[in-house]
Amino acid sequence: MRETLKNGGLQPLWVHVSKQPFYPVILAGGSGTRFWPRSRRKQAKQVLALEGKQTMIQKTMERLLPLGTEKDFWVITNEFLAEEIQRQLPAIPARQVVTEPVARNTAPAIGLGAFLLEKIAPKSIIGMFPADHVIADEKKFRKVVQRAIEIAGREDHIVVMGVQPARAETGYGYIETGEKLESELFRVKRFTEKPNQQRAEEFVTAGNYYWNSGIFVWSARTLTRALREHLSETAPYLEQIAAAWGTKDFDKTFAQLYPKCENISIDYAVLEPRSAKGEHSSNLFCLLADFGWNDLGSWAALYEHHAGLQKEDDTNVVHGKSSYALNATGNYVYALEKFVAIVGVHNLVVVETDDAILVTTREHSQDVGKIVKYLSEKKLTELI
Repeated sequence: MRETLKNGGLQPLWVHVSKQPFYPVILAGGSGTRFWPRSRRKQAKQVLALEGKQTMIQKTMERLLPLGTEKDFWVITNEFLAEEIQRQLPAIPARQVVTEPVARNTAPAIGLGAFLLEKIAPKSIIGMFPADHVIADEKKFRKVVQRAIEIAGREDHIVVMGVQPARAETGYGYIETGEKLESELFRVKRFTEKPNQQRAEEFVTAGNYYWNSGIFVWSARTLTRALREHLSETAPYLEQIAAAWGTKDFDKTFAQLYPKCENISIDYAVLEPRSAKGEHSSNLFCLLADFGWNDLGSWAALYEHHAGLQKEDDTNVVHGKSSYALNATGNYVYALEKFVAIVGVHNLVVVETDDAILVTTREHSQDVGKIVKYLSEKKLTELI
């Protein structure tokens, strides 16, 4: 085992520790607006089958199951999706599908999970897993997660998973890595949220920047301490909510205090201020997520995923009864009950549902969420 300087003496960075309970916390509260019109409030993308027969959240749970039992899983979601998630994941205890009274981004959501688990299992290790990721190599994924659990089980270590950039992407946050400690393991220098195109290109050229996958592993105690330090106004509310867990006052306390929590991501709330301590003081570590990660954040990303599976240049991805293409490349079309003809068009996205049709380009698919904002403003709630 490689040794590193710590507190003036030589100590191994991580060692095999006695097995600590591991609890996967699945974040499933998003509305998935960029996948409109298929994604709606009560059928958001995490409960849709976007690539295969299983839904995104079912796949998330299945790939993690070898690391724990169904009884170890927690899901943080919203009122629109809770019933559907319980239907899709019946083995998870219903009380562990926690319904946020209002949306408050990832810091309060995962923070609540940490305070609850610190109360229930003080020595627990928590993994934070968005419900809408695609993982190509699930065996490698589990090996990386297991390694992260071992690292997080010692002291106040926070492990983030970084993805080798495939392009200068402006829609992802980036992790700047510092000292290499072991194979595929680095100290973290800092986090940068969604840079502009020029900075993204500089990051990719530099070679020590990785996409922030949004997958984190830490002990419950480490995260609650970090929240008390870096999100000091919100942490007491989360602590009070967790203290009411299992009592008749829980729902009332949750509804009263959770809306007071700051609406902020875990990246801004904890990871960025923690990284400001310096790479040798922050206890932040980056493990390379070399397991075929895709967050499927837009129709363009879904196209790229399916096109990559087909391994064809300039392919069309068509979900329909049957299709015909003439001088047409790079299109994504979803019209399950129809024959689809694509003639003389390139890089389009066309999605049909019973009550709506989306027509855009792959280049502008990130703007699809603006449609939902428009529909909300016009009070066309039946389309949301």
